[in-house]
Amino acid sequence: MKPEVMLELLEGACDQLGVKVTYEPLQGATFRGGLCKVKGAFRVIVDKRATHEERVATLAAALGKFDTAELALPQPARELIALHQGSGPRRAA
Repeated sequence: MKPEVMLELLEGACDQLGVKVTYEPLQGATFRGGLCKVKGAFRVIVDKRATHEERVATLAAALGKFDTAELALPQPARELIALHQGSGPRRAA
């Protein structure tokens, strides 16, 4: 699946979860963004200079912290998110 298509799918998944996605210029050559909580709401900040592949990885890692079982996602997107599921707090959709 093309990175541009996967990016749209992952942005849609964030939207379904109520997680805001913003693209901002970030300082530092190695930090490309991630999940945070601002004023009680989850948000994914992505470096606007990141490549499509880096953006996809950032969103997949953020989505890996949530229960995405009930979301309407194609299998390739589910598999990518599963690769990024790790430790940390989990939140039901």
